[in-house]
Order: sequence, then structure tokens, then C-alpha cells
Amino acid sequence: MAGLYIHIPFCKSRCTYCDFFSTTDETRVNAFVEALRLEAELRKSEVDEPVKTVYFGGGTPSRLQAKHLDTLFETLYRCYPIESTAEVTVEANPDDLTEGYLSLLTQQPVNRLSLGVQSFNDKELRLLSRRHTAQEATDAVKHAQEQGFHNISIDLIYGLPRQTEAVWQENLNRATELQVPHLSAYHLIYEEKTPIYALLQAGKVTPVDEETSNAMFAMLIDWMTQHNFIHYELSAFGKEGFFSRHNSAYWKGEKYLGLGPSAHSFDGSSRSWNVASITEYIHGVTSGEPYQEMERLSRTERYNEFILTGLRTTWGVNLPELRYRFGEELYRYCLENARKHIDRNLLVTEKEALKLTRDGLFISDGIMSDLMWVGKSTINNKIQAYENS
Repeated sequence: MAGLYIHIPFCKSRCTYCDFFSTTDETRVNAFVEALRLEAELRKSEVDEPVKTVYFGGGTPSRLQAKHLDTLFETLYRCYPIESTAEVTVEANPDDLTEGYLSLLTQQPVNRLSLGVQSFNDKELRLLSRRHTAQEATDAVKHAQEQGFHNISIDLIYGLPRQTEAVWQENLNRATELQVPHLSAYHLIYEEKTPIYALLQAGKVTPVDEETSNAMFAMLIDWMTQHNFIHYELSAFGKEGFFSRHNSAYWKGEKYLGLGPSAHSFDGSSRSWNVASITEYIHGVTSGEPYQEMERLSRTERYNEFILTGLRTTWGVNLPELRYRFGEELYRYCLENARKHIDRNLLVTEKEALKLTRDGLFISDGIMSDLMWVGKSTINNKIQAYENS
């Protein structure tokens, strides 16, 4: 079992770009934590091998109080065989990370923090409806380091309306000045039903053009590699020894169990997910029958995910493993469709793995689409789903 994912759906306020399942109604946190504890008890038989990573995502896990964290960590470590060296990550908003809250976290098994900074520019933060300022983000990182947290990741978003290359460069400067060992950077996506999508539809914001978008991605790659970061996944950069072990296992197709509303699980051949409703989640768990849906993946679906996740990473698509797991037909299909991209220096075969070149990174969606077995519309939906994960 690669890891446990725990979804904490509470936020103090909603960001304009976010379409993850969350709520700003924090009146049911206590009932939710009790339901989460019960779900962990109910599903412990699903994990029969050591757990290498524990990841609290959201929502905003840093909205949990000390009593909630005590309950959840006691339950998880009692119910699951979590390794003593497990990576334990908590996502946090910078303005939640007071010195007091950081001190609280040091009393838990937490050894990695993922901070939703998004920007070091106050105008951009206001557009995104973030609760913190650029200075508060900087202070949060420094306070975490002072409290002994050195495995810290920060998130940034680029391709924002009116964002210039100069502003993006300043964001990158601020990130590396803080000496954090990991950065995740995502291009803004205008998801339907989000406030920023409504602004787009109303003509109140304008997306950056493709040329600017590509320039920002190039700046990101160049700047981070110049500062000794390894570009190990399309959106992730880490110093040696500081890759996200949780996300790396996800991209490598390892098993994980998801707890909490809307959380997904994967057992190697099928995928399941909890209901995206706090009310239904609590009712289902407390009645002893959690509301879940499941899909068993066909051979070609598993092949498609193998291509999609592999090409996103520095490790690439392992060709001998592809042949072993999916057979000669899909192996040859992959190589035949890869040939034109290899000839154009967009893909390369290296150490028996098929990998994107630097040029290939900029058109990765199209390359993945060509190597996958299903129709284009389905492919594009899958690619976008992974980009949002």
C-alpha cells in the first residue's frame, strides 16, 4: 500500500479558482472528524501491507484543531501499519500557520508541509480570493523552518489574467529565496462553476495567450533547474531527496486508500470514491455503510493510465513493464505511435523508458493522446482530471 489520503473538506473561505470538494460551513467539523474516525475503523481490512505515506489534503487541513489531529492520528496509527519512516504531509494555508499552530503540528507525526501560497503578489492573491498576503506567506515559511520543518513544499499558480512575465519571475525569485526544497506550479484552469469561470464568461477577465503561457512554463523550468531543482513531474520540482513520496507513488500507479468525502482509492485494478457530500458521508459512515462508487478498470483503461502517469514523470513509461503488463499488441501500438514524436525529438527512449524531451513537455497533452488507446474526447477528459489532481 503506497499511502493513505485523508480529505479535509473545510475552508474558511472559497478561492475563486477552486473546484475541489469543500465547504465554508465549519459547524460540523466535530461530527465530520468522528465520521472520519469511524471510516478509518471500517476500512482497515482494505490495507494489508505497510503504509509509506499519509497525506492530509483538502479543503484546508490546517483548519483542524489540536483535538481533531489527536483523534485522527491516534486512529490512523492504530488501524493501519504505518511505517516509522512514513512521509506525513499536511496541506496548510499560510495564514493558519501561526507559531502556535506550528508548535501544535510538531507534537504530531507530521514531517512535511505543503503550503498553498499560489502567489507572492498581493494583487494576484486578491484576484484568487486568498486569505493571506505575500508577506504572511513568506513569514509562514520562515516560521515553519524555525520550528524545525525543513521538508516544505509551496504551490504557485501561473497564467493568471494580466499576469506578466516580470510578475511571474518575481514569484519564482521569492520562492527560491525561501530555500524550500519543493515547488508545485500549476497553470490556471478556468473550471466551470467557479467564480473565476463566471468572470471569464462575463468578459471581466481575459486568459493569457498561448505564447505567454509557454514562455512562463519555460521560465519556470529554466529557473528551477538553475537552482538545482529536479523537474521530476510536469508540475513538480524537488531537490534531491525531497520529491513528494506520496505524489510519486500516485504517478507510479501504486495503491492508496482515500478517506473522507470525495476521496478516491485505487487497489491496482479498480478505483473507488466516496460521496461528495458531508451530510451523506456522515450518514453513510455512521450507519456502517459508506456511500461509495467503484469502477473496475479494463486492460486498455489501465494501459491508458500507465501512459498518462508515466509520461508526466522524469521516470517515463517503462517499456519492458508495459510489454509485460499489457501484452504485445499494446506494446507495439505504443511504439508505433511514438515513432513520429521520437523523430521530431519530442520523445526519447532512455534506459528502456519512453520520456518526454524538453520540447515535448510543451505539447505533452497531444503526445499522450496519440499514445493512448481511447477516443480523443475521453483522453482529454482524463488528462485534465490528472492535471487537477
